[in-house]
Amino acid sequence: MTIASLSHISEAVLKSKPKPLTLPTPIYVDHADCMIKLSLDGHTKLAADHILHPEMGKILNEVIGSLTRRIGFLFMEFNRGIGEYYSNDLIVSKSRIYDMLLEVVWNLMGIEPKWASIPEAVSNRALRTISEFLKTCEYEERKIIGSPSILKSTIMIQLEKAMLVNKGNSMVAWMANEMSSRIRDDNIAGSYVNAVRELINKNFYYNAYKNGLCKFGNDYALGLRWLRHLGYVQVSTNPVLASIAYNDDPSLWESFKEYFKESVANTHPEWLREPEKHADDIAMEATLFVLLENFYVFRVPFLLSNGHDGLVSYQLNPLIADDVEKSVEAAREFARRLENTLKIYDSYLLWGYNWPMEKGRPNLVIKVAAAYPSSIEIARRLNEIGIGQNITLSYTLTQELLTGIAAMEGMSKAIKKGILPTQTYLTNMGGRLEDHLKEYVAANLLIKALSKLSVKETEEILDKLASGLNVKSEVFEELKKKSLKERVEMLTDRKILGGNLLNDAYVEALVSSRAYGSKQEVVNMLTSLNDAIKLAGTFVAKRVYEIMFTPNNRQKWIDYISREFGVSRDEAETIMDRIDLLPASKRKPADTLLTLSSRNLTNTEFPNHQLDVLRESLKDGFEIESFKESIIQSLDKKYLETLMSIEDFVKAYEATPKLKEFLEKIGIKDDYGTRGVETVDWPNYGPCSKTLKEFTRAYLDFREKVLSVVIEIKP
Repeated sequence: MTIASLSHISEAVLKSKPKPLTLPTPIYVDHADCMIKLSLDGHTKLAADHILHPEMGKILNEVIGSLTRRIGFLFMEFNRGIGEYYSNDLIVSKSRIYDMLLEVVWNLMGIEPKWASIPEAVSNRALRTISEFLKTCEYEERKIIGSPSILKSTIMIQLEKAMLVNKGNSMVAWMANEMSSRIRDDNIAGSYVNAVRELINKNFYYNAYKNGLCKFGNDYALGLRWLRHLGYVQVSTNPVLASIAYNDDPSLWESFKEYFKESVANTHPEWLREPEKHADDIAMEATLFVLLENFYVFRVPFLLSNGHDGLVSYQLNPLIADDVEKSVEAAREFARRLENTLKIYDSYLLWGYNWPMEKGRPNLVIKVAAAYPSSIEIARRLNEIGIGQNITLSYTLTQELLTGIAAMEGMSKAIKKGILPTQTYLTNMGGRLEDHLKEYVAANLLIKALSKLSVKETEEILDKLASGLNVKSEVFEELKKKSLKERVEMLTDRKILGGNLLNDAYVEALVSSRAYGSKQEVVNMLTSLNDAIKLAGTFVAKRVYEIMFTPNNRQKWIDYISREFGVSRDEAETIMDRIDLLPASKRKPADTLLTLSSRNLTNTEFPNHQLDVLRESLKDGFEIESFKESIIQSLDKKYLETLMSIEDFVKAYEATPKLKEFLEKIGIKDDYGTRGVETVDWPNYGPCSKTLKEFTRAYLDFREKVLSVVIEIKP
């Protein structure tokens, strides 16, 4: 017997295309039959997720036994018909069955049995059954073809896809590399299962979620299944992150081309005839295409939590972020298109089960840009129709509270119409606030120092600073044409200064100005500012959480919702339960570790940040329990005292007079200040303005790339 190489097997598997899911669903005999046929049709992850349902708790081992028995017969049939070699069709079929079984292993080892209320003893027995069956399959492959090549290739495909996440700089990629190093050629199935078990059980996020310390989300479009096994319940996406996904996995562009030719071009021929005219629609389609797998991955926690978890945050076109009607209509259209797809998917995922009754409701929240006052009305309107929101571009107390209050009103209207609200997130982009404050402080210190010097001295200091920061000659020449303020702001930009107030060239510039004393005095001043600014986002997050979600204040909000919007206390409790603070844009492990809570909080993480947190947790002496409810633990007041000397931090940290009056009216009377950024000033507030420009530019670049791909296939 001969068989192709691992690379040939992988190529055959990766080139195979799944059959489309259609309605009505096929007639299946039972759950095992459903899983096997879905797998052979190429829907291995869907087949594996089929077991994750409360009704499976009493029958799981019977289903798994039926599954392994039938697959055993199926593999015997494959072996009888192979002749002298395995055909590509048989390779693909066998690999698909393996992939489904391996995904079931992940599902049983991960957090999913807890979600599905499957008893631990039941899931452990099912896991043991599948593990032993895989060992038998490995033995049969060795006996028949000399090597378990198909099994090994299937495992390596899983691992290699994980290694692509963030070009390898991610927790998921790290885990995949660790697993790869632990696979033994003499015991491939057993060593792989053991590696999965060990890496899950030792993972910080898995243990933090399992022990009720916090919920977590992902700021990235790839690697989500592995993260779901660790307890992740949310993913924040936008066209920028969709673009990164395409760049990390270039094969997605080819898949999108095929999808566009086979599906979109038939339903929207005008898009292919005049792509430039429909650029935004095509960009939305490209985003939906790459994100659709995200919605599938999180269907399980969404359905099992009745819409509380498993949400995918989707950002609308930033060019219409300030337009209420266009934003609401775009959100409604996206949700409508998504629901049509998810109805089909759910019909297979939930085949044979009695619950839930409603299928297809999108596990979708819309990212609403709080850089505009219009975000308040958009949040109200979206929640009223049962679409949650993820408030983004938000850095301040006023942004997060005012959009949150609007969400409460929208949810109340939804409940009165019988619509169960979807989860809503109040994002706190602490890392970007930190970036802005470093730029803001660095620029202000330098401008103040230079304003007291002669033109000649100023030029000498700036020239030396530019040279020390390795500014390119062409950029340097352009700098000389700018005003002093513009030149300083360019040199202190994060991309040039590196977000480091203690940069040697910058320190030397301040020392040369003689405005702040000796070098040691300058270093001491900058160290104090730097250490405080690192906690700026955390201070804002803690204050928002304190006002909204600490037990005493939480009850005041419930009273307010019930009284103001005419809903029952139970309904008001449901509304409060569906609002989470979402610390985001992290820069260091402390940004996560200092903002943990068991209630009303989800931390969303970028892949490289997850890896940094994991490494921190693996250090000697790390005690996870010491961070329990860390969101309400106090920080050293000396840092806050330093931050309160920075005007743009005060704008983020304090309320406005009107908001303070409102809080006092509902019984929250602590002094939260009155110098916060006013609603009308949101668009011009430093980090809002910077991030909006960045997101808009990135969106336009992504749209241009999508257009170029579509133009390539234009007849």
